[in-house]
Amino acid sequence: MANQLHKRFTDNQIKLLLQSYIRKEIEIEYILSILKIGRSRFFEILKSYKQNRYDFSIEYQRNRSNNKISYEVEENIMAELEAEKRLIQNSDIPVKNYNYSFIKDRMLSEYRQKVSVTTIIDRAKKHGYYNKAKVKKVHDRQVLTNYAGELLQHDSSHHKWSPYASSKWYIITTLDDYSRKILYGDFLHSETSWAHIEVLEYICLKYGIFFHSTLIAIRYLDLFKAEIASGETI
Repeated sequence: MANQLHKRFTDNQIKLLLQSYIRKEIEIEYILSILKIGRSRFFEILKSYKQNRYDFSIEYQRNRSNNKISYEVEENIMAELEAEKRLIQNSDIPVKNYNYSFIKDRMLSEYRQKVSVTTIIDRAKKHGYYNKAKVKKVHDRQVLTNYAGELLQHDSSHHKWSPYASSKWYIITTLDDYSRKILYGDFLHSETSWAHIEVLEYICLKYGIFFHSTLIAIRYLDLFKAEIASGETI
């Protein structure tokens, strides 16, 4: 009951008590007994009233008190959100969503300001720095593996992997489907079929012969055909 002043008193009633206290017409103990609140809560309300006497509202003050941040912190959050937005809009960088936990860490490391992820998300939603989760497509085929080495997932990607990088790089990765263990991963300036063959050699020598990997076969055979057609060597 004591935490719901806006349901028991109007703003004008609260203002009248605060004004009387400021003019030293009534004692604080009398106000506390009427409002049924503690001293810290009273001085919190008094501070809010002094900061904004004309638009003061007990309901507004209560809603804002637990999630109030300074103007400087607000500005830094917006700056970090804008930086994230630029990364998402850059088609060369494989970033699709806002990383609010990263912004929280940045706020602490760069500005020495401690802010919760909840607060950051709240500001992000209010100012349009928020992407709704996309509905994932359902796979029409699913390969079920029963043991490690039965099937390897192998692929490559070409992106600017860091916003500070001057150019795009290829990354080649190989993953065991059953254990989800990453067997290989490396960055390359250029992609060739020979690079993929060397990856296979490395995996076989280190982990043994795998049972099957259609993805690998298709991947480097397609590259091989393209290189032969263009006259390049492998």
